[in-house]
Amino acid sequence: MVLKGGGVAALAVHALIRSDAQTRPIALVMALGALGDVLIEGSLVAGALAFLAGHGVACRFYGLRKPVIVASCAVALAVLAPLASGNPATALYGLGLGAMLGCAWLSRFRRDLVGLGAALFAVSDVLLFARMGVLAGSPLPALLVWPTYYFGQVLITLGVVGV
Repeated sequence: MVLKGGGVAALAVHALIRSDAQTRPIALVMALGALGDVLIEGSLVAGALAFLAGHGVACRFYGLRKPVIVASCAVALAVLAPLASGNPATALYGLGLGAMLGCAWLSRFRRDLVGLGAALFAVSDVLLFARMGVLAGSPLPALLVWPTYYFGQVLITLGVVGV
């Protein structure tokens, strides 16, 4: 469990070291992601709550520049998540995930890094949901969830604080 959270915890430390007062919240976003990585192994709900808290911090950090577009992303993922998993409870998480993606995409940070990273994070989560539903038994989620999630987090971190 600890190893699973280690990669993103290292990104949190990197962000903390490289950030200034304005970009420091990204370290908290990564720390909550690392916590979610660890907690999700024991409890899907606890892990999801840590990630959802991270999405909330990220939305506040990125800023809400175009609320209509952010709301559209949030609603789209709120609809897509339960369709992929067959579980309507995932709609709440999908709202947070979609809002984070929309805020990241429209933020002042480089879209090719932060926006793409947030999109990869969202793809990872949709694959997780699909593993519980439409892709149950498929090897695809097992092969793609971790790389899309981790590289998404790397791109977000580098897009905010640099190398």
